[in-house]
Amino acid sequence: MLQPRRIKHPKVHKGKLKRAATRGTYLAFGSYGLKAMESSWLKTNQLEAARRSIIRIFQKGGKIWIRVFSDKPRTARSPELGMGGGAGALSHFVAPVEAGRIIFEIDGVDEETAKKALILAGHKLPIKTKFVKR
Repeated sequence: MLQPRRIKHPKVHKGKLKRAATRGTYLAFGSYGLKAMESSWLKTNQLEAARRSIIRIFQKGGKIWIRVFSDKPRTARSPELGMGGGAGALSHFVAPVEAGRIIFEIDGVDEETAKKALILAGHKLPIKTKFVKR
């Protein structure tokens, strides 16, 4: 799963998501890509599910680049606890993704297979996505 080996600060502020991305908005490695059309946090397991669905369609061959990394730690407390008491323990990691950001890039397969794989991967994510090509 995509998560950092070690982190300096296990509890960080939530922060705000930008409306549109300024970095990572064009295809840099592959010929086809999956672009985020909404801003959101993507959990590690959501990215992993999308990656697995792409690889399953590829069978053999093809290369995949994951352009986002889940390095923002999130905390959680048990649901029965009352107010106060501070933040909970480290729960999971998220990747902040802004609208317009390329999430996955692929190469080495034909356009039909690439489109099928990336649209299926987009269904695994909680945001609207778009298939893009160079």
